[in-house]
Amino acid sequence: MALQQIKFAPGIDKQDTTVGAVGRWVDSDNVRFRYGLPEKVGGWQSLLADTVVGVVRKQFAFVDLEGNRYVALGTDKFLLVYFEGQLFDITPLKTSITGATIATANASATCTITTSAAHGLNVGDIVLFDSVTLPGGTGYAAADFEDKNFQVISVPTPTTFTITQSSNATGNVSTGGSITLKPYERVGPAEQSYGYGFGIGNYGGTITGVVQTELDGSLNADTAGTGGSGTAVTVDSTTDFPSAGTIAIANELITYTSKNSTQFLGIVRGANGTATAGTSNGQAHSTNAVVQNATDFTGFGSAVEASTITLEPGLWSLNSFGQVLVATILNGKTFTWNAGIAARFTTRASTTTTTFLTTNNPTATRSTLISPTTRHLIHFGTEITIGDPTTQDDMFIRFSADESINEYTIEAVNTAGSQRLQDGTKIVGALVAKENILVWTDNALYTMKFVGAPFTFGFEQVGTNCGLIGQNAAIEIDGVAYWMGNNGFFSFDGTVNTLPCSVEDYVFDDIDTTKGQQINAGINNLFTEVVWWYPSTGSDFNNRYVVYNYGQTNTPTPMGNWYTGTNTNSIRTTWIDSLVYPKPYATAFNSSNTGTFPAIIGETGLGQSVLFEHEVGTDQINPNGSTTELTSFVQSYDFALQTDQGIGEYFLAMRRFLPNFKNLVGDAQVTISVADYPADPNTNTALSPFTITSTTTKVDTRARGRYAALKIENTGSGQSWRFGTFQADLQPDGRR
Repeated sequence: MALQQIKFAPGIDKQDTTVGAVGRWVDSDNVRFRYGLPEKVGGWQSLLADTVVGVVRKQFAFVDLEGNRYVALGTDKFLLVYFEGQLFDITPLKTSITGATIATANASATCTITTSAAHGLNVGDIVLFDSVTLPGGTGYAAADFEDKNFQVISVPTPTTFTITQSSNATGNVSTGGSITLKPYERVGPAEQSYGYGFGIGNYGGTITGVVQTELDGSLNADTAGTGGSGTAVTVDSTTDFPSAGTIAIANELITYTSKNSTQFLGIVRGANGTATAGTSNGQAHSTNAVVQNATDFTGFGSAVEASTITLEPGLWSLNSFGQVLVATILNGKTFTWNAGIAARFTTRASTTTTTFLTTNNPTATRSTLISPTTRHLIHFGTEITIGDPTTQDDMFIRFSADESINEYTIEAVNTAGSQRLQDGTKIVGALVAKENILVWTDNALYTMKFVGAPFTFGFEQVGTNCGLIGQNAAIEIDGVAYWMGNNGFFSFDGTVNTLPCSVEDYVFDDIDTTKGQQINAGINNLFTEVVWWYPSTGSDFNNRYVVYNYGQTNTPTPMGNWYTGTNTNSIRTTWIDSLVYPKPYATAFNSSNTGTFPAIIGETGLGQSVLFEHEVGTDQINPNGSTTELTSFVQSYDFALQTDQGIGEYFLAMRRFLPNFKNLVGDAQVTISVADYPADPNTNTALSPFTITSTTTKVDTRARGRYAALKIENTGSGQSWRFGTFQADLQPDGRR
């Protein structure tokens, strides 16, 4: 039998059977398909010696009027700006707390800060210290605190909290000194949590607008309030809770008629039948138990086994109004930062940026964007009554007057307005497309188009059962939007289309859909790729990716050109395409490492993010300049060695094969596995990897079987490859 050529269709196929997928690739990592051929992806390098504290959830690149380029980075704790190789902290600050005092204990790094009124801080919050004077005997200097950030370690009472200094105190000081505290705006947790408060769902329904604090003092089952009080539950802070409503602690719902800064008043224990049987009022709860807003709890009447409460991660919406960055915290406020002023890097984002005020903006919004042609600031899932976060409606849209991002009063002489969508329970995300603004709920897709007076924007539902899985899981390129839903992939080019996917079952059997808000989509237009990074079941953070190559759809693969990967070094939390910058920028997160920027004294458990430039070199270049090798592989299904009549009937002997590589740098390894029957491990024999170099002309083998499988890989640094057609010398070797 003559030298045979065995060709493989591009992309990975995990949908078909072993026999049906003959001539396809079944698995890969750090491999893309270009010109129909598999190749190792390009490398990446760190842009900074510094690493970012926390997990980056949003990137946004923009340009000021002088042509300066910036990247805004929104993390679960901070808002940062990258400019010419440096990071700057522009995180907005809350109202300052003046006159705080400090207490220290000899040989301990723990410092207790006391405020004259409730401070409203939670464990994990970041606080900037300013105007510091210290009492004598602490062993510290004012410079050890002045203009430094500290992480809140504990909150013993509503008027005290603790921090950890970088060294131990040398004396016992009960209290003294004077400190101005500047708390950072709270963004949200690093990861999405689902099912908080097991048992709250005893009566069905969901909790929206989740706000949480902690119980200050134990709450016994046989008392109406903390400390034996008959009317009050004391917590760290009631900030952002409605003035009257319902709170949830573990399995118990508690109603209240009013509140002060640290107490819920006029309480009724065990509301809606949630009290444990055998207790007089409610359930027992320990100090520091989580207390959550349950005011919008609905759907009582049908029993379920667990709560459906979702605590969303800290997310940002980032847009630009000219050279002004517009930043919105998920379910929070909107801030601006002006890149055009001289003191931009020493000025923080705020609601009072000169000429770019957002003081009249809603204070609780799921996401925002700027209409590029009409220049409206649009709030999605926002307040019905501006300034009252308890009126937040997850399906309500409000937009400013054109060219005025602080004007929302609807008048005949302006274009401000509002609209409520109907299909779904919440608006998940929105993005600007070629001719429309696309708005996704958890079930449907709407278009939002400027129509002029008197309605300003017109809304049309263009799809149902095609909702978005997470705020950042949609992307648009060349007039086509691509997104991940809860059970499939979709596109919109004027019509909603289901994307045929050859790895669909693999992805959606693997993905943790309760962490949809952590999923991030990105475009790599250099290679016509849409990438989604997602967390698999059991993973706290993103640890998988799936790629759709939209530029190679006209192939003999009706299920599309898809590929997947699991390599830890390749997982990203954000991605921006090569538009403002010549190469894509992305961020990777490691929960075990500690970030260096911003500097946080006493930081613990926040993790580390690295900013990378992609498609550079062949490996990963780390912040410290070291190299991490970038390995890759692609694996085929079993294919019949005999290609004429009687496939699989005869055994064949493979005497040699000819390497067919292009752009081979360094070494590549080829492994051939032969078998009597497809995917039969009992008859499968692997021929050890053959090392291929640019000078390798042939490889002699002694393989025998009916079927074979092929694996191409590299295992070292400085290596790159593209594989072409497999050519083998095959000879008949009997029927048995």
